[in-house]
Amino acid sequence: MSHSTDEERLFRGYSGRLLLVISLGWALLQAGRLSISPLLTAIAGDLQISSGAAGFAITVVWGTYAILQYPSGRLSDRLSRTTLLVAGLSLAAVGFLTLSAAPTYLAFLFGAVVIGVGVGLYPTPARGMVSDLFVTKRGRAFGLHTGSGDVGGILAAGIGTVVLAVATWRAAFAPIAIALLLIALLLHVWSNEGYELAKVDLAVGDTFRRILGVPRLRWLLFAYALYAFTWQSATGFLPTYLRAKELSPVVANASFALLFVVGAVAKPVAGGLGDRVPRGLLAPGVLVVAAVALVGLVLASTPAATLLAVGVFAAGLLAYPPVMQAYLMDSFPGDSMGGDLGAMRSVYIGIGSLGATYVGVVAQYVDYDTAFTGLVGCLLLSSAVIVLRGRE
Repeated sequence: MSHSTDEERLFRGYSGRLLLVISLGWALLQAGRLSISPLLTAIAGDLQISSGAAGFAITVVWGTYAILQYPSGRLSDRLSRTTLLVAGLSLAAVGFLTLSAAPTYLAFLFGAVVIGVGVGLYPTPARGMVSDLFVTKRGRAFGLHTGSGDVGGILAAGIGTVVLAVATWRAAFAPIAIALLLIALLLHVWSNEGYELAKVDLAVGDTFRRILGVPRLRWLLFAYALYAFTWQSATGFLPTYLRAKELSPVVANASFALLFVVGAVAKPVAGGLGDRVPRGLLAPGVLVVAAVALVGLVLASTPAATLLAVGVFAAGLLAYPPVMQAYLMDSFPGDSMGGDLGAMRSVYIGIGSLGATYVGVVAQYVDYDTAFTGLVGCLLLSSAVIVLRGRE
């Protein structure tokens, strides 16, 4: 589906309306699942669970999301984008309503699974629809769409701060569910695309054999999994860790917001830099910056030192994905690029989702400092693997 340039409007007309609603949907999905982190201390206290069990709940959300990355890619090629987007938004809304009323830890985990499925169905068809709508302005459209995820992270920090000041943690999730249902309704009304259901052959074996059969891709996948493990650990437990360091809830949630504010700037800057310097050197370089900043975070004891360390850590950590994803795209055969990236995302996000459980369990039996120090090792190992095994 191609459009003439005058039809490709970023903010008005059919394409602008759909870009807005798809991006709002992504921002809200991110805000919802990421707001679990700043509320985690309150949730664990209320449901009377350990930090390990709290971490496992975050792993469930992201693990379920990871499993769906590959099938949602295949499905979005065969069914209509609207079918998957409306289904994803509606399922996630049901999951958030479940969290808001969950009387027990098991009910909370059930809600987490439903959220993971809903969010997992969304990003691939969303990116597919942005590609369908924009050809000449595709880069700018993707910039706006992916940036909405960072807006979601900043919103999550705000939700955590405001909700805990005026109500219990449960109050955070019902408004998100209602907003998601409104977005689903707008998408249903505005999209010209119909609904489609059909049987789809996922061809899982072929894709995984292809990417795991190339030694260089195996090593790059291992490096990305170590990165994802660190990212999930940090986003899952940063506010809780800073509270354990006896910093105020405001500093803890401001640090969480800072991750995404810095990320919104670091991603496009790093993406542009990756077009000019070798990606095989830039990717490991930014990981070393993140590792050094993480050491600073563990040692930091004042609010100013903490915010500085988090800012540098975020710059290094969030400069990595645009560089590494472009590097991977250079390595895949053109005819199976979408499926290959979806399969790799399933693996590295799946392994990464274990990060929150790791931090929770280590904090339960040792302490948070030890858990976060372990992440420094993950970043340095990931950097070393790219330099020694991942470069052609």
